[in-house]
Amino acid sequence: MTLDEIADLLRKGLAHKPLDDSLRFDCGDDGALRLDGTTVDQSDAPADCTIRISHENLSKLVQGNLNPMTAFAMGKLKVSGDMSVAMKLGQLL
Repeated sequence: MTLDEIADLLRKGLAHKPLDDSLRFDCGDDGALRLDGTTVDQSDAPADCTIRISHENLSKLVQGNLNPMTAFAMGKLKVSGDMSVAMKLGQLL
């Protein structure tokens, strides 16, 4: 999946359950997605919480093929900033 396709899926989830805080998926050289309220854009702007994850694993995550808690425990994603924002990710996916 491209970042645009991932962003479209995340927008659908945010339409039903907007975030109160901002969250950024940092995929390194592949780019970044920033979620804020009901918007998703390809931005590297600061956020309340940043999740560092590979593009491949982010694709698996939004498709439901990777459990967020398992990914965190296995080191496939790293969280910095407000951990409570990252916990809201389960409701979005």
